[in-house]
Amino acid sequence: MQIARRRLLAAGAGGAILLGTPGISYASSRPQLTHGVQSGDVSDRGAVLWTRADRGSDMVVELATRPDFKHARTIKGPALTEATDFTGKMQLKGLRPGQRYHYRIQAEGERESEALEGSFTTAACEPESIRFQWSGDLAGQGWGINPDFGGYRIFQAMADAEPDFFLCSGDFVYADGPIVETVALPDGTTWRNTVTDEKSKVAETLEEYRGQYKYNLLDEHLRAYLAKVPMVNQWDDHEVTNNWYPGEILDLPQYTEKHVDVLAARARQAFAEYTPGGFGPDADGRIYRKIAYGPLMDLFVLDMRTYKDANGANNAPEGGAILGAAQLAWLKRELERSNATWKVIAADLPIGLVVGDGANIYEGIAQSNAGTPLGREVEIADLLAHAKREGVRNLVWLTADVHYTAAHHYSPDRASFQDFDPFWEFVSGPLNAGGFGPNKLDATFGPEAVFVKAPPAANSSPDQGYQFFGEVDIDAETEVFTVSLKDIDGTVLFTQAIEPVA
Repeated sequence: MQIARRRLLAAGAGGAILLGTPGISYASSRPQLTHGVQSGDVSDRGAVLWTRADRGSDMVVELATRPDFKHARTIKGPALTEATDFTGKMQLKGLRPGQRYHYRIQAEGERESEALEGSFTTAACEPESIRFQWSGDLAGQGWGINPDFGGYRIFQAMADAEPDFFLCSGDFVYADGPIVETVALPDGTTWRNTVTDEKSKVAETLEEYRGQYKYNLLDEHLRAYLAKVPMVNQWDDHEVTNNWYPGEILDLPQYTEKHVDVLAARARQAFAEYTPGGFGPDADGRIYRKIAYGPLMDLFVLDMRTYKDANGANNAPEGGAILGAAQLAWLKRELERSNATWKVIAADLPIGLVVGDGANIYEGIAQSNAGTPLGREVEIADLLAHAKREGVRNLVWLTADVHYTAAHHYSPDRASFQDFDPFWEFVSGPLNAGGFGPNKLDATFGPEAVFVKAPPAANSSPDQGYQFFGEVDIDAETEVFTVSLKDIDGTVLFTQAIEPVA
């Protein structure tokens, strides 16, 4: 990723961008870790560590239970090679439950790089309070890293709450969203973006998809947050292109590669290389997976893109695909097996919000028809009915996608389809993107918008304050599940406490 000198000076980023940026000529021959360190998919006995170097080298980790690294053990990791753009992930196993770990990562070649430090805490085997955060949508609609605004400053507010982990609900990058140096704001001022070559056009090549992640990791707040807070990643549409589905052929002049399946394969490789998740156990590295987080919670991370049917009227009585048969069967099976008090479903699309993709064309699950489940709603109805029939209790859905924050309560008492137990869905985002909404609710599953906070105009810039994240606290003694919806400064806008059902 090359940053032109003119653009670097215009961005006003100074040495902060020079630090850890590929393409810079270093006086030292030592390898450099270019984009920080991360941990991900942390469970009771395992975790994944991630980093990237500027050249071929070996990933070496020091792991300790003390911040002074006394009695640390050294673990040699994978080779960082050109094949993975010099990124590397190390799977840690056999960890102690409920333990705070400190790690240092270096790249070793002919010489050793400077070590970068991070930390994470494994899930406990005994009931222990949990705090985690979720949101999505970073660098969307042309709103990139603005040093004058403080960059991705929302991550500083998120870090202040000291969460156990962060669930990224998709759109961690906007591969279809070019960034330009300046954007005129309605009040006559100017938004100034840091710009890189890969972010100056829509991503099509593997290098351009990789550049989307490199861009976001230029931000010091994000790098600092990810060094201390493990991340769980799922993907949505903008990791590839807007509202995509398998088999789609694009009719957009900005793309020379029109086959979405080709773009998605490249995007998936970059996603796997630049995020710290272990993903699923299958050889194909599936994205949907379950992460056990002690006796209080199991997290079910869904993939609502890879198996999706084509966007259209979404009203077939026989149903459509949003999860696909294999993922739906897996989710039913794993929900039945779960002994955790709370079953949290991380969905990259909301259930009842109507999201269009043109006239009478629908991108999401709902399609404004309040009657019998149709199209993609059929899979959701099947899942909810199965959970009720098998006695699966305490489901909570978390999502982002629509660029505002809301709390939705679903009840069969208000629904056209009634074969399910009441549940909550919470929406929060964006992190640093245009604010939109609110969207219309589809009454099929009886949603009620208990709380909504959305901007007054579409594509409101981040400096207007309509940037949001959600935070969950599960109390170890009472097992109460408390959701707080927060703004860019960490101010609580809404709180909902949910009692567990036996």
